[in-house]
Formats: sequence, structure tokens, C-alpha cells
Amino acid sequence: MTEPAPIRVLVVDDDYRVAAVQSALVARVAGYTVVGTAHTAAEALTLTRQLRLDLVLMDIYLPDGSGLDVVRSLRLEPEPPDVIVISAARELASVRTAMQLGAVHYLVKPFGFKALAERLTSYRRLRQSMAELPTEAEQADVDRLYATLRQPAPPERRNSTPTLELVLSTVRKRASDMSAAEVAEVIGISRATAQRYLNHLEEDGQVKRQLRYGSAGRPEHRYRPL
Repeated sequence: MTEPAPIRVLVVDDDYRVAAVQSALVARVAGYTVVGTAHTAAEALTLTRQLRLDLVLMDIYLPDGSGLDVVRSLRLEPEPPDVIVISAARELASVRTAMQLGAVHYLVKPFGFKALAERLTSYRRLRQSMAELPTEAEQADVDRLYATLRQPAPPERRNSTPTLELVLSTVRKRASDMSAAEVAEVIGISRATAQRYLNHLEEDGQVKRQLRYGSAGRPEHRYRPL
């Protein structure tokens, strides 16, 4: 029996470092290959039209527009790829819109490799199941296809990722506390990304947040390891 061709993936994220990390995680999942990365809505649309894609991992917060608008545009293409939304957006409106646009999964940042691998594996099984069906499906077939995508919640919410480990390592190596901007500068990621992972580490009890009051302006959040 011939092995199915690898599922061709485009990773879309405004942060170059996060896109690289996601690409590396996808490469660890059997049956997948990353054929490109995009960091803006315009790049995502251009690469989708240039590359023969099966799946797009789509961020929502892009510098030139919303990833959900990109998904909406992709649906107008002759052979649109499937989409898994990967975003820090937790608003119910964003989740609802993604579902209405046909996203097969919605993964909230930050996440661990296991969470991503589970969703990619279920998507691969879905494609395999659809390939095995005739041109018409019985109700039992339809039920089985939908059930393929249903995944139980990961048993641990705070799985580790390379970026998360890098943020924690950076804070631990510094003799004094650090701000999100300082962490971002050391690692080479955006301040928003650094802040998101620092919040995650604080919730997980691995760093402590404290306020530093300056002579003027808003107090600054500083982080130190526990």
C-alpha cells in the first residue's frame, strides 16, 4: 500500500520566532511537512495561492489585518486549504467566527507540543477516513468523520514549549528581576509574546510578578524566578 503524501502546511504568525517554533513542532508530527511561513495577512494570501497547500495554521493578530479575514478570503479560492486557528485570542466572538468559517480546530496560545500533535493527528485521521469513503456517505460515515475531530482536553494545560522554556531560562539566568520588554530583547521575540509567556509562567507558579514604581508614569511589571 502506497504511503499517503505528506500534508503540506503553511504556518502564519506575526512573530518570526514563534513561526519557527511552530514549524519545528509540526515537523515532529508524522505525515506533515511545512512548505512555508507567513507573517502578514498579505503574505498568507500570496503563499496560499502560490503553494499547493493542505492546511494553514492561522494566527489571528496580524500586523496588516485579522487572520479570520484571511480565512474568509481563502474560502473564496477554488481549492481552499483547511485551517487550524492558533491564537492568543480568547474572545468568544473570535472562536465563534472561526467555527463559522470552518476552522477544523482552535488552539489557544500558549500550548504544548502534545496539544498541537493531538489536533494534527486527528486532522490526518480525518483526511485518511475521507479518502477511504465512496463519493456518497451514509449517516454512520458522517458521524464517524465528525467524531474523528473530537479530542479530549489535554490532561495538562501547562505543557512546555521551546519558547516557554527559553523565557523561563532567560529569567532564571538574570541576577535581578526582568520586564517583558527586557526578556523580549534578550530572546528576540515581540514584547507581547514575552508578556504572554511570562503570564503563563506566573500562573504556573514558576515566576513571581512584582511592581516597580518609577518617578512618573505607570508602574512596571517585573518578574523573577521562584
